[in-house]
Amino acid sequence: MSGITIYEFDVLIAEASGGACPEGLHTIPDKVYGWLERQCLRAADEGGAQWLRLTQRRGHRAVQVTSFVGVIRAPDGYQIEVLPKVGKAIGGGAAEARQLLIDMLCCLQGFRHVQTDSAKLSATQMPLLEVFIAEFLRTVGHIVKRGLRSSYSCKQDNLFALRGKLIMASHLRQNLYRADRFFTEHDEFSIDRPENRLLHTALRRVLMLSTSRAHQQLARELEFVFAEVPVSVQPRIDFQQVRLDRGMGYYSDALAWAKLILEEQSPLTGSGGHNAPSLLFPMEAVFEAFVAKHLAKQLARPLVLKTQARSHHLVRHREQNWFCLKPDLLIRDASGDLLVLDTKWKLLDGLKANGTNKYGLAQSDFYQLQAYGQSYLSGAGDVVLIYPKTAAFERPLPVFEFPKLEGLRLWVLPFCLRSRQLLVPECSPFAAILEGRQENISADLESLAAV
Repeated sequence: MSGITIYEFDVLIAEASGGACPEGLHTIPDKVYGWLERQCLRAADEGGAQWLRLTQRRGHRAVQVTSFVGVIRAPDGYQIEVLPKVGKAIGGGAAEARQLLIDMLCCLQGFRHVQTDSAKLSATQMPLLEVFIAEFLRTVGHIVKRGLRSSYSCKQDNLFALRGKLIMASHLRQNLYRADRFFTEHDEFSIDRPENRLLHTALRRVLMLSTSRAHQQLARELEFVFAEVPVSVQPRIDFQQVRLDRGMGYYSDALAWAKLILEEQSPLTGSGGHNAPSLLFPMEAVFEAFVAKHLAKQLARPLVLKTQARSHHLVRHREQNWFCLKPDLLIRDASGDLLVLDTKWKLLDGLKANGTNKYGLAQSDFYQLQAYGQSYLSGAGDVVLIYPKTAAFERPLPVFEFPKLEGLRLWVLPFCLRSRQLLVPECSPFAAILEGRQENISADLESLAAV
């Protein structure tokens, strides 16, 4: 199986387009390109997540990936690895972009079972899908070393000896002329339980997905341990029956990976479908989770960081609240809301400081933050837009002011993905609270409250 590594918003064309590939475009096999076009149309019909879009480049029909990253796998096994676009901006190539993505994925609610150290080591040597597979095999190996768990399950069977409880109605119906049989209900201690069935099924799927000989060999060795465990016929039902009770905690990571592999979806996006699993993650959500986790570490007590606040609505109509205002991040203390922050996965250019380009900022984002400031801060205080730090956007922009709202200010700040810190200007009223300077926090809280 072959594949290609690209970045967000890269453009793909079919090999049959002919001639040399224009700069900035990537060629893929015609069959794979046709499948991607059909996926675009199907997603448009179903109203699903737009992880691809149809476009045109230099006279060629093309498809462009959007802000989803991960792995796209075509039905014939061809793999398209999509990495964060910031990998181009900060340098380091695909290996560093892959490591950065793994670090960021660890912050997602449904993806915190990744062991960053081992995954980062693998990321320098193999594509993202193989990194996922390596992590799954590692967790299954941990279970095998500790031993597969067995449990009692209630079974009914027509036996030659009486065992357990005789089910009289079934016994008379099936054994009226067979005195040597007993239809019984009994408890059986067996490794045939939902957790083991799911892991066995996921191991078989890995054998189909992986292109690494080492991974295929390890998967076969582990599958041998599950030889007496049947595969899961209905994985969704088995997942509902999973019980990680006392003594089963060491199964949790492997089952999290199994769910990702068997349901052919990411924690946030939805299935790839058509026997072509695509593990895709929206970078807006990944960046938001990454910022939230590390920004909380910059705060000093008694401040807390709340994600996805839902305290206010834009309008009220017929005694109903409409259009919930949900800022990504909200810093508050016991007295109330202090600072509203919103993350944006977009690359800014600090040199485009003119009325035409406006650093690459979007007017709609300013409208959004103005609404947040009016609702959560009563129109007086500070709101913040957070963008990833790059070579073109290394320091905070000068503060923005709203002419009709003299007490409301908007700040545009870079978040360093390497140091995992939000860069805050010293002149801002909230500098101390975001840098954890305990000695100055009381004064800053008073100044924010006064505003």
